[in-house]
Amino acid sequence: MSEHTPIGLDNSKGPIKALTHSGNFHVDETLGYVILHYALEPEGDLKARVLNGKSGDRLEFVRTRTPDIIKTADIVFDVGGVFDPATGRYDHHMKDKPLREDGTPYSAAGLLWKDYGAAAIRAILKEPVEDATVAAIWKSLDKSLVLPIDQDDNGVVKMGKLSLADIVSACGPAWDTAELYGQKEAKNREAQGFANAAFAVASHLVNMVDRVRASLKAASRVMAAYNAAEDKRILVMDTGMPTEKVIFENDLPVVYVVSPAGPDQWNVKAIPPVRGDFGQRVSLPEAWGGLERQKLADVSGVPDAVFAHPARFICGAGSRAGAVKMAQLALEIDAATKAASTKD
Repeated sequence: MSEHTPIGLDNSKGPIKALTHSGNFHVDETLGYVILHYALEPEGDLKARVLNGKSGDRLEFVRTRTPDIIKTADIVFDVGGVFDPATGRYDHHMKDKPLREDGTPYSAAGLLWKDYGAAAIRAILKEPVEDATVAAIWKSLDKSLVLPIDQDDNGVVKMGKLSLADIVSACGPAWDTAELYGQKEAKNREAQGFANAAFAVASHLVNMVDRVRASLKAASRVMAAYNAAEDKRILVMDTGMPTEKVIFENDLPVVYVVSPAGPDQWNVKAIPPVRGDFGQRVSLPEAWGGLERQKLADVSGVPDAVFAHPARFICGAGSRAGAVKMAQLALEIDAATKAASTKD
């Protein structure tokens, strides 16, 4: 994160003029603008500021390549040929470009994320959060979102089709827009395209921040439930939430996760041997596969049994107790089957 006080984050409320280049736009300067929007003036109109330069708030936004105008800006990114965060300069196109610790070149988005990302996260979350939570969210998004953009923009690894980079590029006008409609209309469509791209990127960033926040919350609850479990192979969650990531990151010996699937159903889901795989550490009993309600209740001995998937990776019961019983029975049946196989 930042090693100095970035321009505009010194508790002053004075006007800030941010600037990037005009012409073809990419995901790095689009995300860069979005980061500054949330860090400096999140209540402003993201799209109106692009189209009009101002939206009635402290943040002014300009897209140009004119050197004299670039000199007047407080924050300049992805243009200008200077990297000097202390003076608000965040270009990365020079020969001695700024690099991450692993040697990956920064893009404008990466440079701005380093200085303004934490402030943007706080604004997006709205409610006060601990510094440790902000730092964890920043680190997660730096790895999953910002680093791939750095790599794509610098020609290290291409993000590919249907990526955020591709979506941003698709917002730009076609190559022959000026030929068909004239320079003025082409310029208008370029501005509208950038505004649309910024809106899409902003929506994505907001969703990702919230999902990482929720993921950190889930991790805390999963570990609490695991520590309280009598049988560490059965993880019982009182609320449905992602569990697989925490299980594998902490190398937990969980075989089944029991959680509510609605007001009148609790499910038992088998954990795969490898994260994201289709297999199961322990499949549900073969005799249960594809059965529902009374037939499953008769075979399993669980009165409120609801279903068992034919692939035997998930089953359900009408109550928490019923679902836990199904998980316990599945482990007992698996142990008995293995014991019988060993004798044979």
